[in-house]
Amino acid sequence: MLSRLIARHFRNFDALDLSVPPEGLVIVGENGQGKTNLLEAVAFLSLLRSMRGARDVDLIRFGAPALHVRAELAAPTVVHGVSVGFERATRRKKVALDGVEPPRLSDALGALPSVSFSPADVALVAGTPGDRRRFLDVTLALTSPAYLHALQRFRAALLRRNALLKQAQRLGARADSMADEVALWEPVLAEQGAVVAALRLAFVRHEADRFAMLAAAMGERQAVTMRYTVTGLGTGPGAGPTAPSATGEGAGASTATGEAMAAEFRERYSAALAHQRPQELRRGVTLVGPHRDELALLLGARELRTFGSAGQQRSAAIALRLLELSAVRRTIGGAPLLLLDDPFAELDLGRAARVLGLLEEAGVEQVLLAVPRLEDIPAAFTRLTRATMRDGVLS
Repeated sequence: MLSRLIARHFRNFDALDLSVPPEGLVIVGENGQGKTNLLEAVAFLSLLRSMRGARDVDLIRFGAPALHVRAELAAPTVVHGVSVGFERATRRKKVALDGVEPPRLSDALGALPSVSFSPADVALVAGTPGDRRRFLDVTLALTSPAYLHALQRFRAALLRRNALLKQAQRLGARADSMADEVALWEPVLAEQGAVVAALRLAFVRHEADRFAMLAAAMGERQAVTMRYTVTGLGTGPGAGPTAPSATGEGAGASTATGEAMAAEFRERYSAALAHQRPQELRRGVTLVGPHRDELALLLGARELRTFGSAGQQRSAAIALRLLELSAVRRTIGGAPLLLLDDPFAELDLGRAARVLGLLEEAGVEQVLLAVPRLEDIPAAFTRLTRATMRDGVLS
């Protein structure tokens, strides 16, 4: 799928020009030499942002005015070339597909389909609710145009409403004077937030059994489950912070699907936003919406992020990435490029072998594997061409 990668002034690369064999490549090098940067450059062409959460400006090589990353692609991708550039001075990002700039940046999202696995993925389990929401956002944005559209519109409305709420907070006792202006953004928040929440919940419900199965296949003996909770939908005094029908295990979620689920959420978001508005004017922030929801990962009845061991958290994180891999595969009709950043480093041999088996079952066609030593290459990937990375130079 990826036949050539060119990176200029990206991270520690001055000028990287790499031909990639059809089956993939192993990059060997000590820590800090640029192995992960190479994988990040590839992911940048898929996500249009850093897979490690860095700001675009921080991806530019020190002292350089701009970065540029380009890939030449082979079948089965529809697009034959994708490039992304970003300028330090203007903060402008430019994307091109086959040399043509699309009407919207998001039109290039997923042009080079890839899924990454890394020890840093443990943050999906042990990190904040925002880390898990981001996982859902990326997975669904890559696989559902309706989700991407709703998420973009929701975020834009949320940004503007929060800016107004900050102004109101500074007014103190006179904050209520801005109530009508704040309320203008609530229909969009309710409409688009309902779509975001409904599609997240539908995904979690659809994948919950497979998530549990994958964790068990990696050797976890206790039941590992996931549940999505839509918060903040109480509509009156005394209502709880979590809507009873809005969890993956609740009665409402088990009967409401698709548009019906979104319609239910839209009505409840509208009522909750109106009810919370006086408090939000005082606090200066929107308290209702999918930006406050949680993907709960449980070990038995307890939270994995608190009570799970390092191995259990790593297994759950890999299971989430395998769900992403399957979702992308269904969308594109083939295996995405696998970016493996020393993914077995913190796993015992038994778990590592089982993870490799699951990857093979999921379907592996092209792999970029980064490891610090030759002996760290799993047997399944010893057939791949090898290259050495040192100080941002590949040989």
